Amino acid sequence: MTLRERWQHYLSHDAPPLVQFVKYGLAGGIATVTHVGSFFLAGFLLFPCVGADDPLVRLFNLAAPVVNEALRARYAVYSNLIAFGFSNTVCYLINRWFVFRPGRHHVVLEFLLFLGVSAISMTVGTTLMGLLIKYLGMPTTYAFGANILSSLAINYVLRKYFVFKG
Repeated sequence: MTLRERWQHYLSHDAPPLVQFVKYGLAGGIATVTHVGSFFLAGFLLFPCVGADDPLVRLFNLAAPVVNEALRARYAVYSNLIAFGFSNTVCYLINRWFVFRPGRHHVVLEFLLFLGVSAISMTVGTTLMGLLIKYLGMPTTYAFGANILSSLAINYVLRKYFVFKG
């Protein structure tokens, strides 16, 4: 097998499991960047949920409005819901075209299942994020990181075995 053929094999849906996981990681990285960007845009522009003590605010020397913990937690959830829509559309398209073999279900059902899996992981992660902010006073950036990590683990397993053909 030539180098070109091997490369094309790795880029195909028939890639070995380790290569598939790396491709999933790349797709997830793009989706995560989309999610983080959308979250913080919404968190600064629509629903102010990033406080003055947040590491992101300090790192970039940004102005942050003063809001109480309960309102900040609620606004973080709203910002996360907005980010969910953007990042999951990007993630679905990349996973379908680049990572997993589509076709286990009709494309509409596949997308709805994809969103359903994402909704499960988002519910778990967002609940965790809100609790960390509200009850532990954790900075939004750290609580959001816990949200991302819990979502990653849930999404990979459910997407690979229930949404796509593996």
